[in-house]
Amino acid sequence: MEVFLPIAQVYVSALEIILLSAIVGVLSGLFGVGGGFLMTPFLIFLGVPPAYAVANEANNILATSVSGSTTHYLKNTLDYKMGFMIVIGGAIGTILGIYTFSYFKGIGKIDTVISLAYMYILAIIGTLMLVESLGEIDKARKNTLIKKKLHVHYWIHGLPFRMRFPKSKLYESAFTPIIIGLFVGFIAAIMGIGGAFILVPAMIYIIGMPTKLVPGTSLFVTIFVSVIVTFLHAFNYGSIDLILVLMLVIGSIIGVQTGQKIGQSIDSSGLKALLAILLLIVGIAIAYDTFFAEHVLNGQVKVSDKDLTPLSTLVQKFSKEMPIAYSLFSIFFAVALGVAAAFIRRFLSDLRKKHFSKPAK
Repeated sequence: MEVFLPIAQVYVSALEIILLSAIVGVLSGLFGVGGGFLMTPFLIFLGVPPAYAVANEANNILATSVSGSTTHYLKNTLDYKMGFMIVIGGAIGTILGIYTFSYFKGIGKIDTVISLAYMYILAIIGTLMLVESLGEIDKARKNTLIKKKLHVHYWIHGLPFRMRFPKSKLYESAFTPIIIGLFVGFIAAIMGIGGAFILVPAMIYIIGMPTKLVPGTSLFVTIFVSVIVTFLHAFNYGSIDLILVLMLVIGSIIGVQTGQKIGQSIDSSGLKALLAILLLIVGIAIAYDTFFAEHVLNGQVKVSDKDLTPLSTLVQKFSKEMPIAYSLFSIFFAVALGVAAAFIRRFLSDLRKKHFSKPAK
């Protein structure tokens, strides 16, 4: 079913968007990493202009992060103090990223910059993930156990202004989480990703947080970074398309829950190698599409008002006439979907435990 996106001004297949978003969501739930670095390239391959793909995937990440963070809030597995310090750096990094985005958009090079960023990031992540997963498989096959140092000290650990984080039981420089947040916010603004693939290992290996607090705190940080990215993209460029966001959120939330369930019952070492290969393939595909493929100028299309559905007309008019209200609405829309998904999941989980769990003998 072809759907016209009134803001991006392109036709897309609703089934393809929802299905791909669900598949990426499964991978996210299975491996505990955000799917933005996969979904944004997929949107570009489906014909969504890169600048719009970045903005709408950021809004989608906001919804899924709210959903996941709400679950961790209910489980009390969040370090709010550490999260807010990372958010401070994330806010600064996001603003710097938006200025960078605006500069390259102004000179007409933003599509190339986004493609290059994804090409290099996917190549690096895919290679590191492949090496790590092959190492895990080899160690499991040889049944060997290699002891690692709990903490490795870098220059960042010698920074001043140390403070206590009672929840994580750490005594850390305030600059450590701020610098990490700065980097995450910058790439989130340019690439439309949550930054979990950087934030999660940084929180474990650099900050030294307890593993059980990392996923929830990472999602908590992603909420604030995604809010800023969504608002600035919607206000500055009018690039948030609520119809596209709705399709992305439906697929990704279903996929994430499915992936988390699957991940509880299987060994993901072999699958992680397959994911790494997939990332490398997508990176190669982006490189080919950027430098070698012959591009046909059939992107955005103009559709007369009489051909638009009432919903498309409303979204288009809302975006043009009230940009600030539209920007805020896109944020609340994603947050509402995320919270609703979290409570529906909790309700269904309680219902299943009540009516379908076997009674203890």
